[in-house]
Amino acid sequence: MVEIIQKDGTWAFDGDALRLTPGRDKNVSLLRRELGELVVPLGALAGISFEQGKKGGRLRLRLRDGADPLLHATGGRLTEPHDPYQLLVESDRYGVAEYVTDEVRNALLLDQVPADPVTAYLLPGPAVPLSVSAGDGTAGFDGERIRLEWNWKTEDAKAAAGARTLALGDITGVEWQPAAGLENGYIRFTVRGAPTKAPPKYDPNAVELWGFKKDPLMALVAAAVQARLPHPAGATADVPAARPETPSLPVAPAEDDHDALLRRLRELGELHRSGVLTDDEFALAKQAVLKRM
Repeated sequence: MVEIIQKDGTWAFDGDALRLTPGRDKNVSLLRRELGELVVPLGALAGISFEQGKKGGRLRLRLRDGADPLLHATGGRLTEPHDPYQLLVESDRYGVAEYVTDEVRNALLLDQVPADPVTAYLLPGPAVPLSVSAGDGTAGFDGERIRLEWNWKTEDAKAAAGARTLALGDITGVEWQPAAGLENGYIRFTVRGAPTKAPPKYDPNAVELWGFKKDPLMALVAAAVQARLPHPAGATADVPAARPETPSLPVAPAEDDHDALLRRLRELGELHRSGVLTDDEFALAKQAVLKRM
């Protein structure tokens, strides 16, 4: 087990999965706190990186396309404060961050995890039921039905139609867009047989967002719905690839693995002697290496 504990959160890796726990610091975003702890299986990862800065660093995870319904629903539009796959690292813990990065990369290599897109979600998405009030309405989802209710800020024609209940089976897609600059954001549900080009302000199947504190929480509703819709790659999962498959990498000989682990032990000893790793961190890391030997 390797672990890094920061004000921004805690990342722990046991060789099979990364457990991401948001911190309790006041600067941790509301979305990350509401999303809670995430368990990311090794097979869902495409890579990990650590970026150093003068005042602080940042750990970043890159997931395989299609592995997480939250990332699919938000389409890469989650800004850094709300991205659960980033961790702010204080400068005195750079050594630990580098060690976590190396351990995850080594596990990806040893398990020969491909970086290709996946054809099924490998994370479950946010838990239900959940309800979020933001912008001109409230969106609730119980796993089977979406409930849209309006408030006093809703445009009159939209509010006049009353609350909406949409069955999951009638939903063909969900789109979340944050407010940016002078452009308002929205969460919109596409209903089978009822296409619309109306702006979110007038669309009875959309909640308009204006960039306030709770707006990002609508991404959780979008992700929970997305997780229960057919995977976007499912329709093409059985279609043969147009290009030849890339041959898998050969497994390194046992001697090479053994030498690499011995080098890792020496590096851990140097980090411990220089004060980068605490006694407890060194003991845990050493035990993990010895177990793999």
